[in-house]
Amino acid sequence: MSIADGNDETATIRKIHTVLTLHFIEGMKQSEIAARLNLSTSKVNRLIRQGRELGMVRISIDAGPFQRLVDMERALALTTGLGKVVVTPSLPGNPDTNLQVVGRAAANELLETIRDGDVIAITGGKAVSAIVENIAPDRAFDVTVVPLTGGVQGKYYTDVNHLATQLADKLGGSAVLLHAPLFAESREQRDTLMEVGSIRQVLDLARRAQVALVGIGSIATEGSSYYDLVPNSERELLLNGDAGGEFLAHLIRDDGSVADSPLNSRLVALNPAELATCPKTIGVAVGPEKVRPIRAALAGGLISSLIVDEETASSVQASTEATSGAPFEASTEQEVK
Repeated sequence: MSIADGNDETATIRKIHTVLTLHFIEGMKQSEIAARLNLSTSKVNRLIRQGRELGMVRISIDAGPFQRLVDMERALALTTGLGKVVVTPSLPGNPDTNLQVVGRAAANELLETIRDGDVIAITGGKAVSAIVENIAPDRAFDVTVVPLTGGVQGKYYTDVNHLATQLADKLGGSAVLLHAPLFAESREQRDTLMEVGSIRQVLDLARRAQVALVGIGSIATEGSSYYDLVPNSERELLLNGDAGGEFLAHLIRDDGSVADSPLNSRLVALNPAELATCPKTIGVAVGPEKVRPIRAALAGGLISSLIVDEETASSVQASTEATSGAPFEASTEQEVK
C-alpha cells in the first residue's frame, strides 16, 4: 500500500469518526451533519454504516438505579416463559401509590401495543381502573374497546362499561357496551342471558380482540375487587373452595383451571380459555396478596405479558423457583365450559 493510499484511508476513518461523534454523541440528525460537513445525506448515512461495519460503534445502555428492575424482568420472563414482563418500583406501605405506578406502566405498555383497527377487551377492577386513569396517548387511535364481563354498578372500578367508555374516549376510539350483570340470579338465567342477541354479539367481538387487558384478582382479601362483588351470604364459598385466584371474574384453581364453583356457574363473562386465541393478553396485578393468583394465571397459560410491582414480582419469582426448582412451564390448553 502506497503512502497516498494510507493517507486516503486515514482521512476516511477520520471522517467516519467525525460523523459518528456528531450523530451519536452530539445527537445531530443526518441532515444536519450533511449541511455542516458539506456532504450529501446519503453520504452521511453510508459513513455511519461503514462505521458500524468497522466496529467503531459500541452502544452501552446503563439502566442505573433501575438495573435491578431490568434484571428482575428478564429473570421472571425466563422463569415463566412470558413474552413481556414489566416490573415497577415498590414503595413499601403505600399500596395506592404502587397501584398508580403499575397503572402508568401498563398504560404505556398498552399504547406501545395497540394499532389502529384493534379491538381491546378489558375487565373491571382497580388495576384496570388505574390504567384508564393514567393513560395519555399522543394521538388518537381508531380502536374499539369492549368488556370481557358483565358489570356491577356502584363503584367506578366494578362498572366495566364505565371503564370501557372512559378508555375509548381517552384513546379517541369507540366503546361497545355489555348491558348485563356480572352475576345472574341462577345458572338458568345466566344461560338465557348468554343467548340474548345483543349480549352474544358483544362477547363475540371480545373473542376476536387483538389485545386483552385483564386484572388478576385475589379472592379472600377484604377490599379486593372480587371480594367486594360477592354477596355476604356467599363469601364463605371463597374460603371453602379450591380456588386460588380470580381471572375474568372466574374463580380459578392453582393450576389455572376454572374451579367448580356455584359462583362461576352464574357468571356473564367470557371463559378464561376463550382468550387463548388473543395475540396479546396483558395481566396486571399489584400487592403481595396477588402472588398466588398470578401463579395460577401463569400455570394456566392465561396471560402473555405481566405488569407488576417489584415486591410482588420478587415473591412470584421466589415462590416459583422454590416450588419447581426449574423454569416454569405454563399449560397451553384449558377446557371451555
